[in-house]
Order: sequence, then C-alpha cells, then structure tokens
Amino acid sequence: MRKIAVINQKGGSGKTTTVVNAGAFLAKNNKKVLLIDLDPQAHTTIHLGFEPPEIERSVYDVLIKKTPIKDAIIETYEKNLFIIPASIELASAEIELVNEIGREIVLRDALKKYRAAFDYVLIDCPPSLGLLTINALTTANEIFIPIQAEFFALEGLTKLIQTIDVVKSRLNSKIDVTGIIVTMFDGRKNICKDVSEKVYSHFKKKVFKTKIRENVRLAEAPGFGKSIKDFAPGSHGWEDYKKLTAEILTQEKKK
Repeated sequence: MRKIAVINQKGGSGKTTTVVNAGAFLAKNNKKVLLIDLDPQAHTTIHLGFEPPEIERSVYDVLIKKTPIKDAIIETYEKNLFIIPASIELASAEIELVNEIGREIVLRDALKKYRAAFDYVLIDCPPSLGLLTINALTTANEIFIPIQAEFFALEGLTKLIQTIDVVKSRLNSKIDVTGIIVTMFDGRKNICKDVSEKVYSHFKKKVFKTKIRENVRLAEAPGFGKSIKDFAPGSHGWEDYKKLTAEILTQEKKK
C-alpha cells in the first residue's frame, strides 16, 4: 500500500486537484484508492460531490472520537475510489488534540487498525504545518509536493522541507519526498519556465516530467462534483493528469 501525503503549506498549489484527479485515474487503472481529506476547508470532499454539513462521520470523528476508519469511509461515484471526508468540525481538531498523548500519530494508529487493503492512500493536507499535517506525515510513507509555476512558489519550501526532516528523524523514518509536481504551468510565460527550471535544479529526478497546465476545466470540475476524468475528457487537464498518473504507476516498478 502506497500512502502518499500531498502537501504544500502555500494555498492554491494544486493539492486537492492532484489528490482528486490522480486518485480518479488510479481507480480507473484498477487500483483501490482511499482519499483522506485532512483539510478543514473540505475541498476534496466537496470536489467529489459531498456536502460537509450532511456528512454523518468524517475524519474528525476518526481523530477525536476514535470512530473506526471503516465507519467513516464513503464510496464515491467512481468505482474503486473511496474517501474519508472532512467536516467543519475538523477546524477545531488541532486544539482538541493538543493534550492527547500520541497526538502526532492518531491517524496512523487508526489506519493500522483497519484491515481492508488499499493500493493507494492519498492524503490532502491543510495549507499549514500544524498537527493535522504532522498526522499526515506520520501516516504516509511518501510525499508529493505540488508547486505552482509562479513567482512566490518557492517561498516557504525551506520550512516545509525542514518540517519533513524533523518528522523523518523523530517520528517516521520511512517517509521521503518521492514526487514534485509543477502545476498551473503556461509554456508561454517566462516565469513559469524559470520556476520550473529552479524546481528541477533543486529536486532533480524527483520532479515528475508531466507539468499540469493552466486549464479552466480543472477549475470548473469541482462545481460539478466530478474529477477531470469524467468532467472534461480530452481537455488539457484530463491529458495532464492521465500522464501524471502513468508516471505514478511507473514508480511502483522502481520500488
């Protein structure tokens, strides 16, 4: 089982878009996929057509009320694609976890108790480096970092890498950055090319060859509760995430 935290504390980097669309294409490739929405904004949940106020059990219940994972998982419209949704209560989870023993590994322990197998677990992290993100990093064994191809994209990355290093040394020695995804790319803009080159010079072979181009269809898909695979087949977004997923699947052979 590949457990991947999709993380960048900078908002608008494409975390949710990547979790949902890569997850949908992985499911289409006969992989059993679980998405975990750890972002209090619940964008992954909403993207797949669920309304947070109507959700009976969410990842908040798993973290705070110790609800078994199996009771919080919801089937999506996509075969092989499942989600543990977020709800508005998740916003208070970090405060409620502060005094709990083992607060950094609550999600990891909950997932260990769940015996059903998934091929992939994709965790959508909040745009911060708080306890929810730490829980994602102690649960996962891989990290994908989406980086928007714009001027301020590299700001904050140093702090993110420092946080990952601390978690690796103290809480989860197995975790590693295995994928950097350049998003919102426009080949006509010099800034996009410059950022892309800087990302590659820093992360080298960890950068996926596929760049996610700017695409209005990707922005529209959440409003219809669908992944790009089903919302706009043949679009740039559809093409890019299909290629990215092929690269993710190729990584399996190298492990």
